Amino acid sequence: MTAPTSRGATSTTFTTRSGLQLAADVWPDGAAPSVVLIHGGGQTRHSWGGTGAALAASGRRVVAYDQRGHGDSGRPADRDYAHVLFADDCVDVCATLTERDGVAPVVVGASLGGLAALMAEGSIAHGSASALVLVDITPRMEPAGVDRIVGFMLDRIDDGFGTLDEAADAIADYQPHRPRPTDLRGLAKNLRLGDDGRWRWHWDPDLFRGPHPLGARKAAHTFEEAASRLRIPTLLVRGRQSDLVSEETAREFLALCPDAEFVDVSGAGHMVAGDRNDVFTAAVVDFVDRLPTQATSG
Repeated sequence: MTAPTSRGATSTTFTTRSGLQLAADVWPDGAAPSVVLIHGGGQTRHSWGGTGAALAASGRRVVAYDQRGHGDSGRPADRDYAHVLFADDCVDVCATLTERDGVAPVVVGASLGGLAALMAEGSIAHGSASALVLVDITPRMEPAGVDRIVGFMLDRIDDGFGTLDEAADAIADYQPHRPRPTDLRGLAKNLRLGDDGRWRWHWDPDLFRGPHPLGARKAAHTFEEAASRLRIPTLLVRGRQSDLVSEETAREFLALCPDAEFVDVSGAGHMVAGDRNDVFTAAVVDFVDRLPTQATSG
């Protein structure tokens, strides 16, 4: 079932093989293949800025969904957040769109979303995607960057924030290169207002504190193996100031996937779409527009 949203899209849900409901925004009127946007850990489908609308304006069908445990999507009863399950969810969404469109979607995944898409296409179900965009994520990540991200996510996980301004201050401290927003309506979509009047992040704390936390179980296939098996057009977009993806880890990925394209976005850190949405979106639109005919017919 779909309903209008305030951003020119419609809201809908996808049902995974486990029965979990994934909330999504859809721009349905463009040409196939669909472009799927999968956000990073701790974010929601609202984290893409104007990318979804811009892709739709360029003539594409677009889907942006909340990953399990994030935003308005379901939280698994078994509290299992193994990487492979995020990848399984990606496979399920792609299968639904492929059946509808007659062609596999282009998948754009940031951070955790990129790892899900990489494992989905490279290891679990080849052909799930017709093309892949990895946003500031590579099979090997810089440990200091990972620790910094996790530390930010876990900070205030219980206490939350008294006001949206307080949350905006915390983000500004974490991302000093980005101007602090004055309009906090977008920020409100990434937090929940609790019964106690405090704001908390719009994701399940069990991602890290549950019985099956993110990254605790070793995947049957490594991300390196998945990258080496990619046979579809692929683009890596790095934030030049990223502390998660270094020049070295980017080169390692390009060695594993030598046909991949690479864009290095100046003035952007790990949150590329948020830091330089104009440059990021232009790179994605250009990549999609140049895909081979067989990947864009339908």
